[in-house]
Amino acid sequence: MNFDLNEEQLAVQKMVRDFVANEITPNAKEWDIKEEFPMDLWKKMGDLGIIGTSIPEEYEGSGMDFISHAIVAEELGYGCSSMRGTYSVNISLVAKTILKWGTEEQIKKYVPRIATGEIFGCYGLTEPDSGSDAASMKSTAEQDGDYYILNGNKMWITHSDVSEVSLIFAKTDKDAGARGITCFLVEKGTPGFTPQPIHEKIGLKAQNTGEINMDNVRVHKDTILGPVGRGFAVAMSALDNARFTVAAGCVGTAQAALDIAKEYARERVQFGKPIATKQLVQQLIANAALEIEMGRLLVYRAGFLKNKDVRNTRETCMAKYFCGEMVNRVTYDMMQVLGGYSFSGEYPLERMYRDSRINTLYEGTSQIQQLIIGNAELEMPAF
Repeated sequence: MNFDLNEEQLAVQKMVRDFVANEITPNAKEWDIKEEFPMDLWKKMGDLGIIGTSIPEEYEGSGMDFISHAIVAEELGYGCSSMRGTYSVNISLVAKTILKWGTEEQIKKYVPRIATGEIFGCYGLTEPDSGSDAASMKSTAEQDGDYYILNGNKMWITHSDVSEVSLIFAKTDKDAGARGITCFLVEKGTPGFTPQPIHEKIGLKAQNTGEINMDNVRVHKDTILGPVGRGFAVAMSALDNARFTVAAGCVGTAQAALDIAKEYARERVQFGKPIATKQLVQQLIANAALEIEMGRLLVYRAGFLKNKDVRNTRETCMAKYFCGEMVNRVTYDMMQVLGGYSFSGEYPLERMYRDSRINTLYEGTSQIQQLIIGNAELEMPAF
């Protein structure tokens, strides 16, 4: 068992770390305040190969492995969770899902442009009344010759308002439960397909989030991604990839919070000495360092299995569950180290704290991750 990163992975880490330090970290506060995503910077990332690290070279990616994929997510999470979230959705949820389930024509049409940052994609699974229970969705797709007519609503969709292509899940058989769901690739501007943004979120303010209304949206059967009726399998395979990069991003954000607190603790003097010398402060720092290291190892374990192309749902859910909870604990405790200063915008901890909350909610709540892990251990589903 080798815990060392190879030369290629170290090179990726250095490239992204330097880019984040120079281009992202200094600007993340402004993006958050303005609720504005840096479109020009995203394209620059595409030109540098940062976005398409894990996409095959034949589709304009860099052809790197899943550990490199996690490294990019971790480093982006270190600088800005909104940027990491955008990376996760475009690559993990959309591009990799099209790669796995798409026809060659579909892959060539969308994946290279996503990998290079030319276009955005979004993942339309969640609905106003359908979150953890995805199979209860109400969106429908009724066949009309060579076409399907889509109706319904999607909610909390990242990039809904800016995406050129959306993975939309709808029921082609209303009575078949999860086996009646089909995935469609719906392009921006299709008549009846209306996205609109959602504002006033607690965190991820620089990341576009919205809802989608579908009113008699007519799409050709060639837009179906994967077999008819296999949409639930398509959706779950996408979440296996997305949960991985969410977990890696949590490690990055937690590491950033720890680094800020360590620097502050060395400089802040109380009772005549730096607070770094105080036992209870060291306890907070030690616990954070331990949890971050545990999270990183869980991410790399899942990445190791993904590189071997073996089933990894259990391990990925473990990483997502632990890291999603961990980043909330760590950012909370590091705010305790900074005291009152953490409550203002003078330090980025308050933004990291707000951004971290979503990680126990999206791509499957912490409770859903526990049920998936429990099923894997007991072979008795709780759903």
